[in-house]
Amino acid sequence: LLAHHTTAYQTKAKQKNRPPLALSDRRQLLGSVFATAGLALVTTPRVAEGKDVPTDQAATSAGRKGCKTVTDASKTIVSCRKELLEFQPESRLATISAAANGVSTSAVRNPSRYSPPWNYILETDSGKVAWQSLVEAVENVGDCKIVELTDTYLHATSPTQFPGGLFGEDGLDDLEFLLREEDHLILYRSASRTSVFVYPLTQPVSDRNTNLKRLESIRAKLGWSLLGDPQTGSQLL
Repeated sequence: LLAHHTTAYQTKAKQKNRPPLALSDRRQLLGSVFATAGLALVTTPRVAEGKDVPTDQAATSAGRKGCKTVTDASKTIVSCRKELLEFQPESRLATISAAANGVSTSAVRNPSRYSPPWNYILETDSGKVAWQSLVEAVENVGDCKIVELTDTYLHATSPTQFPGGLFGEDGLDDLEFLLREEDHLILYRSASRTSVFVYPLTQPVSDRNTNLKRLESIRAKLGWSLLGDPQTGSQLL
């Protein structure tokens, strides 16, 4: 770029019998060129169409499945849609990646995303009774919508509250519950489908613990106990 500008000036100088550029003038030209180039990098967004991004090629979707990534000059938005039970081996709830917001009883290797199972024995020793209580509690959460329900599995969705500005199918949190009747336990997972990364941060913008708080609200209504230490959630805003 600099060579182009310098050559252009020299060509015009020869045509008009102008003297060659002085050192100070060359420095001024150099600063102008780089300032122009820098402005172009800042003001021109690098926007890519949503597409599947292999987890081994994008740190922002590491550990996640079925993702599409959209990037511009200031942020990266990653939406993943294949993390529900139906896409998991051995019918286990998915863990929560460090690149996602949420908590799960399966995230035993990620302490900041792990929350212990619920024990319903204080209410009843009947899995059927406990399951019906859970279904009613989820139905009474104002923004939750049950989209799949069996005798042992519940999947509900709720609009993502934080970060704001997410809409449609990608702007949802997924809540999943599994009944493990033989142990009097409920396993669960609540996670946002979409993560937002603001340059130069490498962690997603926090959900302000909305996934955890929603689950704790449901558990409080049921009066069930935790089989372990409670998750305190992220301290990031």
